Amino acid sequence: DLRRFYDAVIFSTGANADRALNIPGIDLDGSYGAADFVSWYDGHPDVPRTWPLDAEKVAVLGVGNVALDVARVLAKTGDELLPTEIPANVYEGLKANKAVEVHVFGRRGPAQAKFTPLELRELDHSPNIEVIVAPEDIDYDEGSEAARRGSKQVDMVANTLQDWAIRDVGDRPHKLFLHFFESPTEILGDNGKVVGLRTERTELDGTGNVRGTGKYNQWDVQAVYRAVGYLSQNIKALPFDEQAGTIPNEAGRVQDNGAHVPATYVTGWIKRGPVGLIGHTKGDANETVACLLEDAPNFDGATEPTEQAVIDFLESKQVPFTTWDGWYRLDAHERSLGEPEGRERVKVVERHDMLKASEPDKA
Repeated sequence: DLRRFYDAVIFSTGANADRALNIPGIDLDGSYGAADFVSWYDGHPDVPRTWPLDAEKVAVLGVGNVALDVARVLAKTGDELLPTEIPANVYEGLKANKAVEVHVFGRRGPAQAKFTPLELRELDHSPNIEVIVAPEDIDYDEGSEAARRGSKQVDMVANTLQDWAIRDVGDRPHKLFLHFFESPTEILGDNGKVVGLRTERTELDGTGNVRGTGKYNQWDVQAVYRAVGYLSQNIKALPFDEQAGTIPNEAGRVQDNGAHVPATYVTGWIKRGPVGLIGHTKGDANETVACLLEDAPNFDGATEPTEQAVIDFLESKQVPFTTWDGWYRLDAHERSLGEPEGRERVKVVERHDMLKASEPDKA
């Protein structure tokens, strides 16, 4: 259908599902994927409007920026987040959040954490969150030191964590613990619900990797969020690598059994997997677009290359849609909702309401 209206198609559909974590208890009530939680507090239109936030002690598995975001939202108060564009249902949910302890777990050490320095330091800016790092979790081997020497960002993260480990614990009401060298082995349950987490203590092996010590710890938590990576979802009629969670490609040109699928390209996480930040994505997109421009003289071209043909097609299929102008109308509407409250915007969540706000004024 797309090829009828466009000379070429670039898929940049990203990664929106949680990568699996195969440990006992992962399917218990109270065990969640970070991607689902992020979709809820970001106001995605296709997810439920409520989220169970009745756990007083929560575990977050993973040491990347997604884990930090999840931990931050769980540890902050609803009123702290109100100045942002969170939807009304999310604010009400977070106001009722019972979490007072959030524990973030990484199986390796501080030098292997995937936090960015800015995201990490922001945790400590909240007047309600006491960030705590145990001194025994600050450890480096030869591989870790090499990682610090080779990356300014890695060294900045390590220095921040060291500073937090040697300071006295303050009295801010919500505690956020960053644990290293703890590898999750089992989510503990009772009557089908999460009641704890078991981890194995690990140690560095000299290369920056870790091995198990055979010593186990048990943590009193009532909810577990796994933030161990995102996974892209298959797109029908395109080749897909189930193991990598990507569309096979060469420099952005989609490949099917080694042959380039004509005028079909990918960029972003669907191209190379869920790693890297915006800077990486820019270079990634440049590569794909360069290939598209190189191939453009040989495109067959669209058979119905007009905007009206697209609109007629969508209307014939009864597919709801908006336009670029409609997006601007929705943007103005959200900003107008936020203005009386002194907020930049109030996000509209329901798809029907977004479409209605994007329609031209019939007055």
